[in-house]
Amino acid sequence: MSNGENKLEYLKHTWNTANKSWLLAMAVIAMMSHLVRAERWRMLMKPAGYHPKFSNAFLSLMVGYLVNLVIPRGGEVSRCYNLFKLDKTPIETSFGTVVVERIVDMICLLALVAICFFVEADKLFAFIDTLPFSSSNSSKFLLLIFLSIGGVMLFILGWWILKKNKKLFERVMQFWKGFKDGLLTIFQLKNKGLFIVYSLLIWFLYFVMSYTVMMAFSSTSELGFHAVLSLFAIGSIAMAAPLPGGTGAYHVLVPQGLVFLYSLPLSDAVAFTFIFHGWQTFIVIVAGAVSLLITSYRVKKKSKVD
Repeated sequence: MSNGENKLEYLKHTWNTANKSWLLAMAVIAMMSHLVRAERWRMLMKPAGYHPKFSNAFLSLMVGYLVNLVIPRGGEVSRCYNLFKLDKTPIETSFGTVVVERIVDMICLLALVAICFFVEADKLFAFIDTLPFSSSNSSKFLLLIFLSIGGVMLFILGWWILKKNKKLFERVMQFWKGFKDGLLTIFQLKNKGLFIVYSLLIWFLYFVMSYTVMMAFSSTSELGFHAVLSLFAIGSIAMAAPLPGGTGAYHVLVPQGLVFLYSLPLSDAVAFTFIFHGWQTFIVIVAGAVSLLITSYRVKKKSKVD
């Protein structure tokens, strides 16, 4: 039997021995977090004068998550387009609110990572020292210079083209106005306290999701609260770590973290990470596909009425 077959068999064994009740609980909590996120998104659009239905916002959000699996960050645009098809909310305005969401989420994530490092500082800093970052800082610096110069040149070229094409310039300015309106909605919220509660609740549910998955496996069920916090911190590091070979950073760093921080056997750590990520992906695929079908049905039904 090949090494690949051995790994696959071990993954199957880990899945078969997992507590499915905890995994189902994780799926329910994941959907709850998406429901709260959809309502929070809807809140942001109200100050701009748009009141999309909750169901339409939720369907669009799930379609966006589905697209993200194929095109990284493409879901941010696709969910705005999906909402436009369902509710005629201008894409530029809803996209502005999505940017606001991302800024708020980044603040929440940084706060959570800060808590992780406060609680597990010695372990996490020691873990960071083991990461395989490239030592070629000069090549990174040159790449950054070339990218910066290229960005400036593209901006100048784009501005010159806009000034030459009056209609295109007007369209871009119209888009910018709607986008800016979306960005400014956070300052015009009537109930800022509720928005903060929703934001904190989303990240609390993310924490509970991680906890339920860890409870589903005998190898991780005894690791406790600190381990869940560490998973968040390591996952954040994985998003930024420039690992060689194009390997998925999350699938490399999370097992390494579980082994380094909590002495988990590598086979158990790898199996846990792949099943955790795979189960999350499965939930998004199912919910996103159903949302896409419902969206298609509603759009066709609406076009017949019109």
